[in-house]
Amino acid sequence: MRAFICGLKGVALDDEERAFLREAAPWGVILFRRNIDAPALLSRLTADIRDALGREAPILVDQEGGRVQRLGPPHWRAYPAAARFEAAGADAAQAERLAWLGARLIAHDLRQVGIDVDCLPVLDAPSEGAHNIIGDRAYSRDPARVATLGRAAAEGLMAGGVAPVMKHIPGHGRARADSHLELPVVEASREELKAVDFAPFKANADLPMAMSAHVVYTHIDATAPATLSKTVIGEIIRGRIAFDGLLMTDDLSMKALTGGFRQRAERAIGAGCDMVLHCNGDLAEARPVAEGAPTLAGKALARAEKALECVRRIEPFDAAEATSEFEAAMSAAA
Repeated sequence: MRAFICGLKGVALDDEERAFLREAAPWGVILFRRNIDAPALLSRLTADIRDALGREAPILVDQEGGRVQRLGPPHWRAYPAAARFEAAGADAAQAERLAWLGARLIAHDLRQVGIDVDCLPVLDAPSEGAHNIIGDRAYSRDPARVATLGRAAAEGLMAGGVAPVMKHIPGHGRARADSHLELPVVEASREELKAVDFAPFKANADLPMAMSAHVVYTHIDATAPATLSKTVIGEIIRGRIAFDGLLMTDDLSMKALTGGFRQRAERAIGAGCDMVLHCNGDLAEARPVAEGAPTLAGKALARAEKALECVRRIEPFDAAEATSEFEAAMSAAA
């Protein structure tokens, strides 16, 4: 089992992908809209992935709601963007209840089709003038509200047997560029970053997994984005934020990064990431990523095993009652 997560091309495994999964042995697989069809077909895909890997491997998805929702109508509910919860709540407690309920319902959807990891909550706190790549994916502009609403969502997922992945550590909210397309550079001081950007992650540092930001913070390390920076990972993520869970990269195929795919994987692992992520399903890129990812061992293996503890238990849940409460509250706030 190697320290990487890969994507797939379509709604069913082909022979080449089956062979790749058997030989490369990724820790897990991440799904996107191109992989999603009717529930029965999706259930078959997740079962086939695990059959090819020969184990109960984690299967991930980005199911946030709003703009980032891989499972959607007509087979699944259209969930609201994270920013809606702060506006919909009559008070802070109700907003947190709605964030929890939304995530608990997402977990219910995901577990029914064999998905057990959700790349949620987004704990970035957007600032004035930032690129809209985060925007309403964030719970609030107030880092304290981001922390509490994000915590509620994470707990909703875990109650449903789905492991959360907080993103994009140590903070993407100031970025003035979309890291899918180019490398963002943030020039805020360490004190500014500590007070706003890092705060939601520090408040949730006990969560099981986090995804790194492809962002350069010039006052910490002007030479490399967080994903590839020993300084950012060591001093900030593992140090100041005190996150000791499984740290995975954001997608290595994003244009914020340069160099060959094996080199990207090796640099991320060398900087301190536990796991590398490659999403687009292109095996010509995924193969060198796999070659650059080590066998999962030591602290990284222990973190990976601990991260999945919550998927083994599902708390009692009345989906119909929860749906009624959630929809009534969100409709009233519309």
